[in-house]
Amino acid sequence: MAAPMLRFICRGRCYFTPGPLGVLPLGLREAHSGAQGVLAVQKARGLFKEFFPEKGTKIELPELFDRRTAGNFPQTIYCGFDPTADSLHVGHLLALLGLFHFQRAGHNVIALVGGATARLGDPSGRTKEREVLDAERVGSNAQVLRQGLEALAANHRQLFTNGRTWGSFTVLDNFAWYQEQRLVDFLAAVGSHFRMGTLLSRLSVQTRLKSPEGMSMAEFLYQVLQAYDFYYLFQRYGCRVQLGGSDQLGNIMSGYEFIHKLTGEDVFGITVPLITSTTGAKLGKSAGNAVWLNREKTSPFELYQFFLRQQDDSVERYLKLFTFLPLPEIDHIMQLHVREPEKRGPQKRLAAEVTKLVHGQEGLDSAKRCTQALYHSSIDALEVMSDQELKELFKEASFSELVLDPATSVLDTCRKANAIPDGPRGYRMITEGGVSINHRQVTNPESVLVVGQHILKNGLSLLKIGKRNFYIIKWLQL
Repeated sequence: MAAPMLRFICRGRCYFTPGPLGVLPLGLREAHSGAQGVLAVQKARGLFKEFFPEKGTKIELPELFDRRTAGNFPQTIYCGFDPTADSLHVGHLLALLGLFHFQRAGHNVIALVGGATARLGDPSGRTKEREVLDAERVGSNAQVLRQGLEALAANHRQLFTNGRTWGSFTVLDNFAWYQEQRLVDFLAAVGSHFRMGTLLSRLSVQTRLKSPEGMSMAEFLYQVLQAYDFYYLFQRYGCRVQLGGSDQLGNIMSGYEFIHKLTGEDVFGITVPLITSTTGAKLGKSAGNAVWLNREKTSPFELYQFFLRQQDDSVERYLKLFTFLPLPEIDHIMQLHVREPEKRGPQKRLAAEVTKLVHGQEGLDSAKRCTQALYHSSIDALEVMSDQELKELFKEASFSELVLDPATSVLDTCRKANAIPDGPRGYRMITEGGVSINHRQVTNPESVLVVGQHILKNGLSLLKIGKRNFYIIKWLQL
């Protein structure tokens, strides 16, 4: 019995983001330019890790992307993103970049938000069960992820155009085709096509079954729903390729087997490498080391610094993985680095390219201002920083709003901000050089504040006590 094709439902969670330069709507099969070699190029860059299956029965994977042999060029490629948190993180970027490279080559891509599958929890790559999320939280997270995906697609379109005709970028939510499914009907129609032995053989399942916690039925069925997602997108949009992290290979295999069994057609999976910390741990929410793409959780400055701090032995690889820079340009950057390693040119370019993609040009400019203000004691950078940037930069800092009286002194300011103790000890902290305002040391407690020196043009003062304690003061009624 064939799995049922559902009436397509889109209730507030299906979004289309057009690409630049006369992009074709999703599903049309007209010729695009710049597609040849996309697999080979991304394999050479290290972005595409594994291809499954190695050989098709009717058509090979490279043929799908060769306009000379693929009659339905362009192709459609998808990747899933479960809304288990209210933000994407750096670990998601490589899968997104994979979609973007296909889009740049003229193919149509789908970012699938797992508004339904997130309720189950993907066991892949995990040693214990995920936190169970209720429907309201998953729905809220899904909305934020959609916005994040749209923002990244918009930055990509606006800031990284290459003069070619691109494919479309579409955001869907699998909640749309599961919300009206009847459980018994679904299991009867779909479940009969999956063999228990095959599902149990997956590495993610084997690992969890051997763990002390075991594996829940909800997690076990996750691969069935992901396989059905692939089938639905194949039937509805002609999607023949699924992209995912290397820990997704088992789920991708389930989708391939399901589609091939029902239709006899070839579909394929491509994995991208997982990004790990210096200790080898996978970057992500569960590991507690996520670098988020939402500004409210990780500021542009923090994202910029994450990539700026990459070591020399990984920066070339990251330039190939996380940027659109041509390989010859990356080679040139690395050659300059050999001659002048102290300039950290590759790290600066990597940080700039990624921050611009994630937060746009304004976000990159903000990150550079914060860098100048914090590490280069730039007064000019401080003067043009917004309240938000200062709060992002000095997250642990106390923020105060004070009224500036005509005779307000350094001592008054420190005490009103609760930055120093009352009495002689606080007075001595100033006279002994332990206090600075806007990166300038102040040693006279009775000095009257001067606008333009102690108070910046933006009406703010950055007070530092000792080496690490910062206080941000916003002056009222200037």
